[in-house]
Amino acid sequence: MQIIVSKLRSNSHLQGVVYMLVAIFALATMDAVAKYLVDGRYDPVQILAMRGWIIMMLMLVYYSSRKRLYKLKPTKPIPQLARGVVGFLAPYFFFKSLQTLPLADATVIFFSSTFMITALSALVLKEKVGLHRWSAVVVGFIGVLIAMSPEGGGDSMSYIYCLLGSLSYSILFISGRWLSRTESVDSLVFGFNLCLTVVATAFTPWVYQSIPFADFWPIIAFSALALVGHFFITHAFSLSDAAVIAPLEYTALIWAVLWGYLIWADVPNQHVILGAGIIIGCALFVVYRETRAARANKS
Repeated sequence: MQIIVSKLRSNSHLQGVVYMLVAIFALATMDAVAKYLVDGRYDPVQILAMRGWIIMMLMLVYYSSRKRLYKLKPTKPIPQLARGVVGFLAPYFFFKSLQTLPLADATVIFFSSTFMITALSALVLKEKVGLHRWSAVVVGFIGVLIAMSPEGGGDSMSYIYCLLGSLSYSILFISGRWLSRTESVDSLVFGFNLCLTVVATAFTPWVYQSIPFADFWPIIAFSALALVGHFFITHAFSLSDAAVIAPLEYTALIWAVLWGYLIWADVPNQHVILGAGIIIGCALFVVYRETRAARANKS
């Protein structure tokens, strides 16, 4: 064990891999808890509002105790506000889809965000995207259509919710990349959670359900897993190259299948498995081509 710990301390790339694996486990488990909460219990708006308040209080206590509240101040408040509103839609639509979709199915379809990010980076950020990556985007979306076969669980509206969540997440990612030129990571994380909390709280009175004491623990776990996931992802990208750790995001499918089977006895059908293979293969190819392009620009 000591040998493993010493290797982790001396190898930042290995540390990044471990952080990313823990982060993806935490976020995939958070999605499973979210499905438990929204499956006939609560509207996604209500659990997002509660999660938001818990995260906001923890962040304010943390930064205040270290006299670093100034790090949360935005340089561009209006763009951050707009980003936060879009940021609310990403988890809302994804959790809305979980009300009827199996966890693994929703996770596979949400992976389409990789292709949406590639397309948006070309259209919005004017980044150069070559023929190979555009081809991977097209084939990847074919994989999404295969995974959305009518033979799968859930209804057509749930698939649309999942795609809207993926699109919202892609916009959130691209806007974060653009704002990172002037905003700190602390400010972006705080601004996102602040806007999400305000929006979710504003809509909660229309969907509010009383919460029995037994459900407070899943809600606390839901919030804690979100914090752990985002914290570890941030550290993973700060310690290792994106090309090394980005593909590890797809380990989320392993946990989604596992939790889906253990909790709801869901087993992905052949269309979902085939679609997942196409989506992940094309997404890894996109990551590979982007890494090559980035290295070419540096040289």
